[in-house]
Amino acid sequence: MAANGSNVVSRGAVRFTEEQEALVLKSWAIMKNDSAHIGHRFFLKIFEVAPSARQLFSFLRNSDVPLEKNPKLKIHAMAVFVMTCEAAAQLRKTGRVTVRDTTIKRLGSTHFKNGVSDAHFEVAKFALLETIKEAVPASMWSPAMKGAWGEAYDHLVAAIKQGMKPAAA
Repeated sequence: MAANGSNVVSRGAVRFTEEQEALVLKSWAIMKNDSAHIGHRFFLKIFEVAPSARQLFSFLRNSDVPLEKNPKLKIHAMAVFVMTCEAAAQLRKTGRVTVRDTTIKRLGSTHFKNGVSDAHFEVAKFALLETIKEAVPASMWSPAMKGAWGEAYDHLVAAIKQGMKPAAA
């Protein structure tokens, strides 16, 4: 375990336990078929907690379309939610965040360019965990499941942050 208490291991390898994997896979199986709706709720929760985060998204800055009906937000939200969940589901098997390197680099560059900060990532983590909690049966949600999803999210964010540099000219 790293000195900061996370399971991040040198060279990007990840330790994700069988229990964590099982919790993520079980909950993702329940959410997968409704990922468009759940992803949209995830982003609505982000904007509920941090309304100013709306300005981070070029397609929302000057839009008069309500967030609940914005088709670009719905598409973006589903893509982000599915990518997050699929990356979480692969952590133990691959030992690392499995999103194409070009995607991670693009995500890092875009997040850097738009001024995304640690606080924004924390809001997104809170929103993700709350959204998953609401999406799975109450009997399934537990501190262990929250921890598993939180750990998976932290690994994805760490990978994105590695790419948070100005785009190469």
